[in-house]
Amino acid sequence: MTDQIFDGLKYSILDLATVCHGDTLQQTFARSLQTARFAEAQGYTRYWFSEHHNMESVASAATSVLIGYVAGGTATIRVGSGGIMLPNHSPLIIAEQFGTLGSLYPNRIDLGLGRAPGTDGLTAMTIRSAPINAPYDFKANIQQLQQYFSSENASSKVRALPGEGVEVPLWVLGSSTDSAYLAAQMGLPYAFAAHFAPAQLLEALAIYKNNFTPSAQLKEPYAMACVNVIAADTAEEAAFLSTSMYKMFLGIFTNSRAPLMPAFNVAQLAGLWTPEQEYGVKHMLSYAFIGDKPTIAKKMQHFLQKTGVQEVMAISQIFDQQKKEHSFRLFKEVMTGQL
Repeated sequence: MTDQIFDGLKYSILDLATVCHGDTLQQTFARSLQTARFAEAQGYTRYWFSEHHNMESVASAATSVLIGYVAGGTATIRVGSGGIMLPNHSPLIIAEQFGTLGSLYPNRIDLGLGRAPGTDGLTAMTIRSAPINAPYDFKANIQQLQQYFSSENASSKVRALPGEGVEVPLWVLGSSTDSAYLAAQMGLPYAFAAHFAPAQLLEALAIYKNNFTPSAQLKEPYAMACVNVIAADTAEEAAFLSTSMYKMFLGIFTNSRAPLMPAFNVAQLAGLWTPEQEYGVKHMLSYAFIGDKPTIAKKMQHFLQKTGVQEVMAISQIFDQQKKEHSFRLFKEVMTGQL
């Protein structure tokens, strides 16, 4: 197997600040900081948090606050949002928040933007004080955000201070083809959520690449895919560790989003789900890389050949912190060609 396909590829981490069974919120946040420091030492490019609300298993609701906490506890790794759900916020407030972060941690903050609510319909209406199906112009709000960040906005009656003139790269996030067209049209980097919405990954990437228009921020298309990764020294151990993730995704189908549970015997999975639920979970996890390092390297090589992405972002829903860090260590070795 050649390692040339991994040359120059960046590798990063997505964190939901997943709450593990038995942990307090303070312990959850401490885990995130510990993982980010480990990722920085391993050469990961960026460490992103995703905005979610009203979920007992996810503690990343105040996304910008967590970004500041982790950026302040690290030195070089880029920290950002994967993403901020822009319909939930005024572009001015986001410009001020990320302008503050970008001023505190220069050249280290990313702002990934999504158009989904990141929660259920009732909670979304509570956040927005508007119906969830009300018309929303994602592009116009991104453009407004760009305006607030620009130095040219100094003459405007409404200014983002802090924010104006601060370098905070914008990303467009997507889980379908819609945002691929927008990212291409606006000349922005594109991140696809293949870790839970794999169906349109290849089509979206093709749309983005084929329709890309250069911009002041980006001259050529730059695509990143987020995938699930559970790596271990043996295939058997990886399968064991993956049971926590499978049970968590089953909770999405059963509306039981409990904290992440410890791993358990693989044979017990059969008693947890119906055939329909098993199919649904495994479809959502089509891009889950589970196994020992040679297995993951082979699957990742095929994935990279098929997608042509410039960066892979890994999310590892592993209960044991040491096992989680070891998984990220093995993934780093795969991504740096240490096969």
